[in-house]
Amino acid sequence: MAQETAPVSPADKITPGYRSYALGILVLGYTSSHVDRNIVGILVEPLKADLLLSDTQIGFLSGIAFALFYATLGIPIAIWADRSNRRNIISGAIAIWSVMTALCGLANNFWTLALARIGVGIGEAGSSPPSHSMIADLYGPTERAGAMAIYSLGVYLGVMIGLFVGGWVTELYGWRMAFFVVGLPGVLIALLVRYTLVEPPRGHSEGAGEQEAHPPMTLTLFTGMIKAGFHHLWSKIAARHVVIGVTLTSFVGYGGIAWGPAFLIRTHGMSPAEVGTWLAPLVGVVGGLGALIGGKLTDHLAKKDVRWNTWVVAIAKLAAVPFIAVFYLIDNFAAFSIGGIDVSILWVLYVPIALLGAFYLGPSFAMIQTLTPLRQRALASAVMLFILNLIGLGLGPQVVGIISDVLRADYGLGVDSLRWALFGTAMLNIWAAYHYWAAGQRLKFEQQAGA
Repeated sequence: MAQETAPVSPADKITPGYRSYALGILVLGYTSSHVDRNIVGILVEPLKADLLLSDTQIGFLSGIAFALFYATLGIPIAIWADRSNRRNIISGAIAIWSVMTALCGLANNFWTLALARIGVGIGEAGSSPPSHSMIADLYGPTERAGAMAIYSLGVYLGVMIGLFVGGWVTELYGWRMAFFVVGLPGVLIALLVRYTLVEPPRGHSEGAGEQEAHPPMTLTLFTGMIKAGFHHLWSKIAARHVVIGVTLTSFVGYGGIAWGPAFLIRTHGMSPAEVGTWLAPLVGVVGGLGALIGGKLTDHLAKKDVRWNTWVVAIAKLAAVPFIAVFYLIDNFAAFSIGGIDVSILWVLYVPIALLGAFYLGPSFAMIQTLTPLRQRALASAVMLFILNLIGLGLGPQVVGIISDVLRADYGLGVDSLRWALFGTAMLNIWAAYHYWAAGQRLKFEQQAGA
């Protein structure tokens, strides 16, 4: 009689090669989310002209219309992810936001575009918390910041693709086609997630076995879990400082991503294609390199002193501030030639901004996962994302748009109103640096006490 072959468990499939593949697919999904989320930034001027929108309305479309549902739904979806199959949730989420992005191309006024953007936010609510949780089960504490930094490359790759493709497609075929081109490929990524990834056992990277089954979900249990998630992040002083720091950083970052292309077009007379051609590789390549360096440097230094998990970010935040100030305030920017190509000083200044500005992602996400119990990691991630996205993603672009409209109308600054709105909000990086530094002061004690 032939001997039966024992079934292969998910844990048996998690080889070093599979870990790299799974992380790569999750990066692909995260990249798709940031292409679809940030595509509005390069389309600001044609959208304003075609649909007759104000900066305040553009800020709403870039921020609150997306962030309110994205942040709010992230918490119940994370609770679901902590109790069920994370892979399937991620796959379904990618399919939803991809289709809704394509539908943005059919909008004919502010409200139909706002509804489609809300749909994008609903879809993206199901991506990051379960992805963070899966990565934490694939990579242990000593590798986690680096893995999260690699995952965070999706931010920069997504913005790069959105800027480049959006800029050129808009110039050649119009803004509607740009939404179609960046949205529909996400459906293929959803299929890759669903049919090529496995659900890792909880605590696999730390040698822990699956925990007992959960009791049936009730409204009382649901609200209690949410309260526990907020309490966990607030009661741990290090986690509290990380959340405040990442929220302030996101406020500045999302405002800059949403309005940076419009600033270059209005103030410096560039075309959408020109902005996309130069800004895309700076954000994608230099920013992605910064995320990797920040994560790897943090992993290296934190082996000697755990406080470097957040101190690396604090130093990077402060170091970027002088370059940001000059970038926004310079008027007469000279150009020099490299290999026959004229390169503006403006783009040279943006290199350290993009590099240093990306240091925060991997260490921030890793610290929240490290300081959280196994079965609460997706929820902790969702609570952190709720706060930073509601304030950072929701209010960052909105506040910049409102300030720009006010400065234009009440102070007569014209196109320079956007310059000063961006400069003012960018100075919040100094405040963010303080919280990352303070987090490091408490981190050693809280990590030794256990999550």
